[in-house]
Amino acid sequence: MSSLNSIKGVGEKTITLLNKIGIYSKIDLINYYPYRYNVIKRSNINELKQDDKIIIDGVVESLPSIFYYNRKMDKMNFKINIGSKIINIIIFNRGFLKNKILLGSNITIIGKYDIKHNTIIGNDIRFESIGNKVVIEPIYHTINNLSNNNLKKYINEIINEDFNVIDYIPENLNNKYHFMSKINTLRIIHNPKNIEELKLARLKLKYEELFKFTLKINYLKTNKINREGLERIIDYKLVEDFINKLPFKLTSDQLNSVKDIYNDLVDKKRMNRLLQGDVGSGKTIVSFIAIYINYLSGYQSAIMAPTEILAIQHYNNLNELLSNYNINVKLLTGKTSLKEKKQIYQDLENGVIDIIIGTHALISDNVVYKNLGLVITDEQHRFGVNQRDNLKNKGITPDVLYMSATPIPRTYALTLYGEMDISSIKTRPSGRKDVITILKSTTEIKDVLMSMYKELKNNHQIYVISPLVEENESVNLEDVYDLENKMNKAFGKLYKIGVLHGKMINEEKDKVMTSFKNNEIQILISTTVIEVGIDVSNATMIVIFDSYRFGLSQLHQLRGRVGRNKLDSYCILISDKETERLNILTKTSDGFQISEEDFKLRGSGDLFGIRQSGDMRFKIADLKKDFNILVKAKDDSLEYLKNNSDSIIVSKIINELNE
Repeated sequence: MSSLNSIKGVGEKTITLLNKIGIYSKIDLINYYPYRYNVIKRSNINELKQDDKIIIDGVVESLPSIFYYNRKMDKMNFKINIGSKIINIIIFNRGFLKNKILLGSNITIIGKYDIKHNTIIGNDIRFESIGNKVVIEPIYHTINNLSNNNLKKYINEIINEDFNVIDYIPENLNNKYHFMSKINTLRIIHNPKNIEELKLARLKLKYEELFKFTLKINYLKTNKINREGLERIIDYKLVEDFINKLPFKLTSDQLNSVKDIYNDLVDKKRMNRLLQGDVGSGKTIVSFIAIYINYLSGYQSAIMAPTEILAIQHYNNLNELLSNYNINVKLLTGKTSLKEKKQIYQDLENGVIDIIIGTHALISDNVVYKNLGLVITDEQHRFGVNQRDNLKNKGITPDVLYMSATPIPRTYALTLYGEMDISSIKTRPSGRKDVITILKSTTEIKDVLMSMYKELKNNHQIYVISPLVEENESVNLEDVYDLENKMNKAFGKLYKIGVLHGKMINEEKDKVMTSFKNNEIQILISTTVIEVGIDVSNATMIVIFDSYRFGLSQLHQLRGRVGRNKLDSYCILISDKETERLNILTKTSDGFQISEEDFKLRGSGDLFGIRQSGDMRFKIADLKKDFNILVKAKDDSLEYLKNNSDSIIVSKIINELNE
């Protein structure tokens, strides 16, 4: 029950296509759930209005005639008898089906009903009579050259076999909630006979997915966090002195967060805190104060950033902040020379280095700490669980501070993070202005270009964002380079234009981003790979094309790339769709409020932004719609873990964490 090439009709080309959507085995195929269903039921033609959708069956009354136009396009006409009347059928670009439409044969037509002309404009033909049946058709996410029908055919071949699957729901919980068996659930999810059994199958799979998810979280909390921490005695007056010497005044939320962290660090229980704050709210300075507190207690600190350019930014800012203190700060990234690395490894192990800042290089086997006391991961959702744990495990019991610029609605944060303490920074530092957000249609592009020119004339810089599509689709690059051509036509003779996208290697990305930071590039055209936290203070405008493709939270994150100064800054959203939803961004700059609205409108899919939601991406569950199931699964998984920590189910789920 593993090899895909044993499925009838599946060759190497099809296997390559299946691999592209994450299917590598028969088990993967069975667990590739439909994302929606078509419910096909015969319409009552007497109840329909003009241009209503219609599903009707009848007998072919006349042979089809075809009219060809524009080379490859065609229009096919024929008539069907539905018993009460004869109806004209018009269907486009289905001429290849002409020989299958035979006089007297039964046929079902799906399309739009034009009552005035007694005509159906068809979009689908089924060569059978639907009668009084209700047909529920699964619809799967597919890619080019892999049709829904073929995918369904491959799945059906497997689910008719005898096969073994893992049911991650313990037997007592299956009995408690009267769940059907896993095998029956999978057969129904792919071939439901009626709506009621489909609902029951989906309920089981949603609960199972959320049970697994919350069991992993509860396991990590109970086994890796609730341990005795380090012992510290620190006079808070020393912390206050440090804060008072800062060249700016902290906001009340920043001060409260510092106090939270201080209390955690002097407590014997190990700190496990999430510091979340809106874009530009000043989380970084709070983390730097946490490092200073840790330094006062004689321990080393480590900051791990998701990208080299962000690590360098932290290094430069921290060095500047600590310039009057005798604190040794070093930077360790993939570009650090071999000679420097060897010296850093030695100095870390001997305790010469007080603070180390870097990327994934911090968790390599060569890095040994003398007394690591504090671990900070910036943009914590960008790292996998194992990457974060590897860094924590470098110390004996280091305190842990996670930072995230993606505000999470409180109810969901409490459920998902459970025993993790949360500090939130909502107020903005003084001197920071709200970014002026404007919604424009594509017909107003000239106004947008004039606004861009005004900023460029003032020696400011601009981000231009191309809509995000799947990374493996070439249209992603076409969009970026299409925008580059347009920007070159408008500004290429006067200003330098750069391009950034996910298919570039890291060295190329860093080079482009550094050039933009140094104002060697004035217009940066990018997908959403522009990093959260990168600070280019001279950038005063961001223009986001087809902004309807993004969630509100992600648009808010992108907007945060500008307004990192005392200048007036602008975010221009270009869209002809969903203008009511996008208008929310023109009315508020509160990321917490926006995240709440995003949950109401989109559910959990955009909780952390596109491609930043690895820990939160579910096949069938939705945090917003299935929140009650999530709460129940969380409680059940915690109870089960307490009494069955050595069970096979726990072992299998924990093994997945280590893969």
